Parts: sequence; C-alpha cells; structure tokens
Amino acid sequence: MTDKVTINQLPTGVPGLDEVLGGGLPEFSFNLIAGPPGCGKTTLAHQMMFALATPKRPALYLTVLGEPSLKMLRYQQQFDFFDSSRLNHSVRFVNLSDAALTGDLTAVLRRIVAEVEKHNPALVFIDSFRSVVLAGETEGNPHNNLQHFMQELAMLMTSWHATTFLIGEYFTETDANPVFTVADGLIWLRQAVQRNSMVRKLEIMKMRGQSTLPGLHSFRMTKAGIQVFAPAGAIIAQNAERSAEFLGERLQMGVPRLDAMLGGGLPRGHSMLIAGPSGSGKSILAGAFLAEGARCGETGVIVVFEQRPGSSRNRQIDGLIKSGKVGLVNTNPDDISIDEVLHLLLKEIRRLKASRVVIDSLSGFELKLAPTFRDDFRESMLRMVIALVGEGVTVLMTSELEDRYTDLRFSPYGTAFITDAIIVQRYIEVESRLQRVMAVVKVRGSNHSNELREYSIHEDGIHIGDMLPAQEGLLGGRPTQIKIDKARSPAPKVDGAKPARAVSRGE
Repeated sequence: MTDKVTINQLPTGVPGLDEVLGGGLPEFSFNLIAGPPGCGKTTLAHQMMFALATPKRPALYLTVLGEPSLKMLRYQQQFDFFDSSRLNHSVRFVNLSDAALTGDLTAVLRRIVAEVEKHNPALVFIDSFRSVVLAGETEGNPHNNLQHFMQELAMLMTSWHATTFLIGEYFTETDANPVFTVADGLIWLRQAVQRNSMVRKLEIMKMRGQSTLPGLHSFRMTKAGIQVFAPAGAIIAQNAERSAEFLGERLQMGVPRLDAMLGGGLPRGHSMLIAGPSGSGKSILAGAFLAEGARCGETGVIVVFEQRPGSSRNRQIDGLIKSGKVGLVNTNPDDISIDEVLHLLLKEIRRLKASRVVIDSLSGFELKLAPTFRDDFRESMLRMVIALVGEGVTVLMTSELEDRYTDLRFSPYGTAFITDAIIVQRYIEVESRLQRVMAVVKVRGSNHSNELREYSIHEDGIHIGDMLPAQEGLLGGRPTQIKIDKARSPAPKVDGAKPARAVSRGE
C-alpha cells in the first residue's frame, strides 16, 4: 500500500478566504476564478499573487485581451497589497494578446509553454482566460478544440508543479463547459443588486481534496483589498468544544436593585434583550452594564447603529471608549451583512480580551443591513448570538419596541427566544404624568423577580423604585387606582430609593 499523499495548503493572504476554503488553497491545483464584470476577479487574483509570490516561489501573470498589463497595473497599484518593488523579480507580467488574436488555441498554448519554461514560475495566472476561449471559437470545431486545450494546459501545469489560476468572465455556472470540468477549484464571485443596494458574494463551488464552507459568503472590497466574511456557523463549530468555565458566576448590571430582580445578577455567558419604546433608557442601561464591567476590571465592546458614541448624550460610554476600556465597532459602511458585523465584533473582542458586548440596537441593525440579508435576519441573529456566547462573552442587546398596550411583546422580529434573559420597559400614565416601569420577563435557568417596578432616569443613570400596588392594569398603559386594605399593604420603601421626579433623558 502506498503512503497517503499530503496536500500542502497555501495561505491566500485574503482575510477570511482561508476559513471558507477549509484551511487554504491546495498547492499545485488548477483553479478558475469566475464571475461577471466588475465583481473583483482581477483584484482577488492580484491580492493572492502578492501574498503568495516570493523569489523562491515566483509568479507569472499572463494578460490576454481583457486589458493591457500597463493599464491593469495602473489601477491595481491603488490597493495596499500592491508592491511595485517585486515587479520583474518575484512577480512578472507578460502580454499574450498577439498569440490570442490569431484565434489559434494551439499557438496560445505554445506561447504559454514558452513563457513558463523561460521563467519557471510556481504560480501562473491567465487573465482573462475567457478572451482566449472566445478567440479560439473562430476555429472550425470550438468545443473539442477548447476541451483539448484545457486538458493539455492542466497536464502541463501539473507536471511543472505550478499552482494555476484562470480568470474569466462567466455569467452562469450551469452551462456545460470543459473549463469547469477540468478545474480542481472553482471560485465564483457574484454581485447582487437589490433596490439601491449592491452586495458582493463569493462561493467555493468546487475544491478537490478538501472540505469547504458551503453557501454564499459576503465580501467587501476596500483600499486594503478584498475581505471575506466567514459565516457564523464556522465560528460556532470552532467554539463547539469550549467548556462552560464561568458556570454559576453572575455579572453585576451597574443599576442598583436590578441585580436583585435578576436573581443575583446576569449569569456570565448569557445573552440579554432589553426591549422598550424610544426614550425608555435602553442605551443608558447598556452603558451602565459596560461601565460596571470596567469598574470590575473587565473590558467591553459596543456596536452602535443609531447614534454614535462621541456625538451622543451618553458621556459615560464616550469616556470608556476614549480610555480604551470599551472598544467601538465601526458600522459606517452601508449594505452590511450580519457576518461582517460578527467579524468586526470578534476582532475587537479578541483585541481587548473583552468579556461584555453590547449591540445597540437590533432596530438600527436591521436598517443597516443590505436588503438581501433582511429576510434571514432572525436566523442570522440566532447564529450570531450563539457564536458570540461561544467566544466566552456576555451579550446585551437592545430592541426598539412600539408601545401598543394591547399585547406584551418583546421584539418586532420574533427574536425573544434567542436570548437567555429579557427585561421589558414600558410607559404608563399616572395622574397625567408619563412614568416608566420595567420587569424581568425571564432569566434562563434562574429564579428572578416577577415584580413590575417603577424607575426613573437621572443625570447619574437609572434608579429603580418600588412597585405600584395602588395601581392595576399597568401593562395597559393607563392603570386605575385600587383600594388597598391591610391584607394588601404596599411594599416597604427600600433605603436609597430616589424621588419620583427625575430629569428626562433620551437614549
């Protein structure tokens, strides 16, 4: 029996792509990078080339009819990964347009062989390969001619121990095509346009010899190059063996009396949803959660989708960000995906070794998403929360909730089941005044208070008061006063409770 052959995997240098590929790119593989014009094929090829090419592993980039080498270099050098000092050393460009214009695929193959024998590259790129195919279709029998050309090219590149990339403009992957059959790897890039939104996605349709992550993966192209966002499912799988090291430990919320309502604080590693109408203090409570963590020596991360810290009225969070105790996730780009936000969160969590995370709010999050991702918002959020908790952090999310007073809801997205704990905030009218009440709806695996308590917002934060036993029908928004007898005397006033009059503050 022969020994098992181990295939070496090359790191692509494209953030997130190695995870999607299942570890990296198989060395000596024969690959096709396909997709419509403008989707990022050439940029992806250049980014991988500059990451992989070395003096001992030189790259040969063959351009055909797509665009001249000088024109291509003019635009590609705008990216951060481009290194002009490596041109004609570890990276070499050659134009094959003269051979391709003859329409003779045999002549093109001879020219490719000559250049490969001359420079002995370990990496070969042919861009645009589709131009070679179209030029060859002027011959009498284009299908057989192309199939023979592909088989010859693949065998030659394998015998030379070269990792090869064909870059071509293809619009559908369903067509029978000898290029797709011969290729060891097929990386398909797409552009999805919906309403006024454009999202780029990538799919590994084929990669011989290794298990890749299935499905479409969003990616973003910036001055730094392409970044692929691996799905939450991959993060969940990586954290599957993580032990429950903090089992039983409780986190303090930073709001007096709230910890007692939660049964002793929020269990570490739990996820919590704070649901309430605008101005009810959701963001203030979230800020207190981060501030209490900082006071206890813990770092945190916050992602804000509505009003950005620094321009907000929450000076507490602004100060924590400036001091480096809380990391701020940038959500400036439009048309984001949940996988992209998860990637940004994990990057900050790992940088700061954070243990507390705030997402403020789900309502703004959904509006920031590209339309193509909104239908799967609930399912994607579930995977995201599982991935974050698996990372060992405690997650607090806020959700805007319209106060209809006719039903007790916790989220307009049906996401209440995702979280381990829920706090609901409501407005009520008492004696022609707008007052606030809150209650702990659930804390998974723990006893908790079932009391509906009045609270107020002051300059120094939220102060929770007592129950309102003299009122009934609080959840209806307009409670009525009831007669209190000795058997139903009001709960005693707790020391330190603030007076009802408070400074009105928004979130």
